[in-house]
Amino acid sequence: MTNNAAASPARSPLLPDRHPTRDLFVCDIVDAVPKGDMTSMENPVFSLATKPDMRPRRYERGENFIEINPSRYGLATVHDRDVLIYCISQCMAAVNEGRQVHRKMRFKAHDLLVATNRQTSGRGYELLKDALRRLQGTQIETNLKQGGKEYFKVFGLIDSAEIVKETRDGRMIDVEITLSDWVFDAIENNHVLTLNRQYFFLRKPLERRLYEIARKHCGAKPVWKIGLELLRDKCGSGSTVKEFRRLIGKIIEDDEQHDHMPDYAFTIDGDNVIVRMKKGRLQGALPLPLSSLRLDADTHERARQFATGWDMHNLESEWRSWVIEKGIAVKDPDKHFLAFCKKRGPYRR
Repeated sequence: MTNNAAASPARSPLLPDRHPTRDLFVCDIVDAVPKGDMTSMENPVFSLATKPDMRPRRYERGENFIEINPSRYGLATVHDRDVLIYCISQCMAAVNEGRQVHRKMRFKAHDLLVATNRQTSGRGYELLKDALRRLQGTQIETNLKQGGKEYFKVFGLIDSAEIVKETRDGRMIDVEITLSDWVFDAIENNHVLTLNRQYFFLRKPLERRLYEIARKHCGAKPVWKIGLELLRDKCGSGSTVKEFRRLIGKIIEDDEQHDHMPDYAFTIDGDNVIVRMKKGRLQGALPLPLSSLRLDADTHERARQFATGWDMHNLESEWRSWVIEKGIAVKDPDKHFLAFCKKRGPYRR
């Protein structure tokens, strides 16, 4: 190695900001989960591969199972997931504004590419087409258990996708996607979690998957622990435990140097991986303890303007339980409760 090579800076583990002058993406970045079933954060629905992955997968947990089967284009990848994150973000923004949402949605392809830090070149549009093919073709099979009954269900990640209009140079302008019931059910029931925007800058699929798992299981807790072998399975890695340890170790080393992993830091302790929330991360606030979720005396009166006909004490109880269960970082309890009531809307008999 020459002196010049030795002195050259290491490549950043983050992707470049491809759209530094864009307007901020105002929607919450969220991840969908199926109601009453194992979530895509819990199970490796998306492939870590960067080449077509044709391997069917089956994961079991107790009596529950989930199978993921590829189409001729391969399994949907972690990066293909960007499309679903964008769609769900748009729907949740509409819900928060009191607008109706539908399984079929149309959007500008360019907006999706910019919001998810993807290329807007001709190559970027081709990659988006490939993502749509894999998302539509990947089939999920699982057994749902509800009310003492077991349901077998087969579905795709999206039902259909259509390029509505193309320019002469082949770039798509409008895209129309019909979300699967599985995804749309998560939207309707608010079974979503906010993701850090830096997620879209993570270069390695394994880094994205690690963040998803930490976000789901560690949440706003200061620390969480998981066995290395179980973490490998949750990530969907085909590596040996030894190789997986090396891959995690490299991510930890890069994070110590660049601080590029959003919200969480990882360490290996024997056969376990320790996840710690980074100081001052997760939108700059820790979830308040239940006793600290106090509302001002006039907050109920203000809330009645948005949620007329509801019992305010029952709504407050529901709000508190929701905040604690989801580990939400609440900075302003009154403002947060009013937003909760606004989404609930007037009582309808």
